[in-house]
Amino acid sequence: MINVSEKLEQLGLDPWFASRLDTQKLNQFQLARITRVNKDNYVIHTEHETCLAKIPSQSKFNAQSALDYPTVGDWVYVSYLDNDDIVFIDSVIPRKTYLKRKSAGKRAEAQLIAANIDTAFIMQSINLDYNLKRLERYLVITRSGNIRPVVLLSKIDLLPEEIVQEKIYEIQSMIPDITVLTFSNVTQVGLTHIKELLGIGETFCLLGSSGVGKTTLLNNLLGEAVFKTQSIREKDSKGRHTTTHRQLNVLANHALLIDTPGMRELSIVGDEEGIDETFDDLQELALSCRYTNCGHTVENNCAILAAVEGGDISEEHYQNYLKIQKEAARNERSYYENRQKSRKFSKMVKSVVRGKRKR
Repeated sequence: MINVSEKLEQLGLDPWFASRLDTQKLNQFQLARITRVNKDNYVIHTEHETCLAKIPSQSKFNAQSALDYPTVGDWVYVSYLDNDDIVFIDSVIPRKTYLKRKSAGKRAEAQLIAANIDTAFIMQSINLDYNLKRLERYLVITRSGNIRPVVLLSKIDLLPEEIVQEKIYEIQSMIPDITVLTFSNVTQVGLTHIKELLGIGETFCLLGSSGVGKTTLLNNLLGEAVFKTQSIREKDSKGRHTTTHRQLNVLANHALLIDTPGMRELSIVGDEEGIDETFDDLQELALSCRYTNCGHTVENNCAILAAVEGGDISEEHYQNYLKIQKEAARNERSYYENRQKSRKFSKMVKSVVRGKRKR
């Protein structure tokens, strides 16, 4: 395995990545980590500096889909040209984990949110933003990408302690193995427990709706008001977008934290493994169904339906499971159909170009 410098280790280059580095490429390129994605370029951290980098062109960068392009958290090989004035990204080092969703809009395209995250902090404010069905969606996308989820409940200063404990119990009853931490950005109660999780060289990300306090938490963890925050609307407690870019930040203890914009749309593509893990209570019940291909909707002797009717499984939990399953399967079919169409079109264009060259 290749030895790496302490600086790269602090940026998150652990033995998993070191064992997958290409020794031949290291003779030509430097290692860097993507810390921000802009419209036309990328901010990268190398062993020695922070600078802007670009991909050469779509024709020279070997990408089959949008998922192959660099995203925040990626490790990449880079080269310096023109007396080090231009930095090009050659290729992406294999990803350990990833965070993706269906892109906004009607097309079933998958969008990478970030990569190489160890732990995702899924934030909900404990007042009007608290939503178990949305929480289950976040759990699906984090677990599908092999990321450890931790639930953060913010704004505990707004509710009595007994209500806060009820919310914790409700989440842990539904998801027994999940870590739930509560805190307040105003009083700073509970921040110590969050800081204790932040290990050197480990990468974390903040996920949640606008207005739950992600940017304020990031400022508190950084120890200064680096990023701008906005107040929520009083009439409905809905947040305004503060973070507009996904960005990787290095904390004082050398933990790494990615802030993400609030997501109004969180649709799921595929992610069968994440669905099974999030709804493992239903998967376990399904083993007792009479039919191995039971759809858990109208079939006789369905163990899941019996559990719902008996009150052992909540109707809301069951309906969300069905909805996410159908949505993921539909988006996955559409995604691969679009990929096939794109490949056929690409082949046609190449054929036309070859024909013109021959003539």
